[in-house]
Amino acid sequence: MRILWLCPWLRPLARVHAEQLRALGAEVMLVTAALHPESDSPREYEVELLGRPVPTAGWLPFLAAFDDARRFQPDVVVTEFLRDPRWRAFGQLAPRVRLLHDATPHDPTHRAPWWNRLFFERWDAKAYATVVFSNYVANRIAPTSTAGHPVYLAPLTSDLEASLVPEFVAAEKRRNFLLIGRQRPYKNHGVVFAAWEAHTQRSCWRGDELVLFGDGEITQPLPPHARWHRGSYLYREVIAELAASKGSIIHSRAASQSGVQVLSLQLGVPTLVSSAGALPEYQPPGMSITGIDDIEGLAVAIDALADTAQLDIQSKMALEHYRSHYDSAIAARRLLEIFDDVTKRARGDNINE
Repeated sequence: MRILWLCPWLRPLARVHAEQLRALGAEVMLVTAALHPESDSPREYEVELLGRPVPTAGWLPFLAAFDDARRFQPDVVVTEFLRDPRWRAFGQLAPRVRLLHDATPHDPTHRAPWWNRLFFERWDAKAYATVVFSNYVANRIAPTSTAGHPVYLAPLTSDLEASLVPEFVAAEKRRNFLLIGRQRPYKNHGVVFAAWEAHTQRSCWRGDELVLFGDGEITQPLPPHARWHRGSYLYREVIAELAASKGSIIHSRAASQSGVQVLSLQLGVPTLVSSAGALPEYQPPGMSITGIDDIEGLAVAIDALADTAQLDIQSKMALEHYRSHYDSAIAARRLLEIFDDVTKRARGDNINE
């Protein structure tokens, strides 16, 4: 199986997939770009291009990469968050599979710019197959967007490589609750801040802070005992603090699924999620799921994790749930099954033609 994977933005996640697929015997050529903060030197299976639609730049590397891809003779082409219309040319080399993370934008700040929608929305809808990462998205896709081609479900793994995962942190050594990622309206700051303030006013509060990481805009003042590290960040700068936290708050107003959620579970950090989108679908059984506007419910969930005994139970539940459902090896095996099915369907279609 030869897989040509096009992913200019989610480079760390694409690398995790590529290396697990290679471990399963597949050949992978990853065409990517240095757009993600975690980008570094290309690996042996990577080709790095500009990745952005700058018509006056990047043509020679693009043409060289296209020649390399044609010689690679892929069995399947995978596309994910493309930004440069020139990259559509790669899609003609084999049956194309699009990876669809979101059924709809989380809020207006999450909507792709008009030029991206112009070049890619209709083109994406004509892919040979679609892979989604939650039943929520599968059920929400408009029938016209997948008319005539199959939709497959795969688990979403974390984009943190296994070699970077720190040791599991014991409950008694943990501090603070974290809210990480793009700080946009869908993060539901008003509800989260109100729940946090309620927690700090109760006897169960143990002096922890609410710590925010990520760029964006927050329209209301931070609550007491909270701090915000603005701007982009690298995993090596925040992963130790996340792994040693008592809880990861993902109480979104809208979400198809959450990379932060699976990252937190990978580290054995309990996740506190809202009832939005596929967040409950990814949540370990018995762990916190509260209504989008349920301030008291979220506060009670935070209260519970302030207790060391409960924190110990939920931390181990989180880690086991990740290893059983979302580990990168599990995701790669499912993707390989999908790609194998796609190639067989495509050969059958060609024979019928």
